[in-house]
Amino acid sequence: MASRRDFLQQSARLCAMGALGAPLAAAAQVKDLEPPPDLFDAQLLDLDFWVKPRTLSLVRPQSGERAKVLYWKDGEVIDSAYQELCHILRDVNGRQSAPIDPKLFEVLWGTQAFIARYGMTQPLEILSGYRTEASNRRLVEEGVPAARKSLHMVGKAADIRIASLNEEVLGGLIRSFRQGGVGYYYRAGPKGGWIHADTGLNRTWKG
Repeated sequence: MASRRDFLQQSARLCAMGALGAPLAAAAQVKDLEPPPDLFDAQLLDLDFWVKPRTLSLVRPQSGERAKVLYWKDGEVIDSAYQELCHILRDVNGRQSAPIDPKLFEVLWGTQAFIARYGMTQPLEILSGYRTEASNRRLVEEGVPAARKSLHMVGKAADIRIASLNEEVLGGLIRSFRQGGVGYYYRAGPKGGWIHADTGLNRTWKG
């Protein structure tokens, strides 16, 4: 199995050559590489990585919002920034926000900060964050992938995408955190699929 360092270095080289400009192109280029192994090894357990200020760069395609939010500094969550992030991850259709599990923001930040080390600085696309019960029920009735007791309804899940990473790569990286569930949703088309990340029990599935 290729090491995570080799894996992402090769991905970064492909990105520099324009091969990762679209998810389908990325899939074709990195299909022979294994997803990265355990994130918590000596390679990343350096003081600078874990104590530096934490900023999330997010996009909500559904609402057209973009935000770059410094939410953690000097060992503490910045409350105003946390509230802003909760708003960004709100139920856009239901027009309602709710407290988001801070551990979910850690997963999102860790993913973004890790790939930034390899020159990949694209924002995280938030396709779905918090959902009201009504919104979640409507998705279930419409046949859209949604669990009846979804963790989206308690602010512990997000459906995300990063333009330069296909589902296997992004999902593999998130799985390496071992912080909750990871669902792989593969879709054809220019934008590809997405990854569900949550802070519930450790588990994986494909939808």
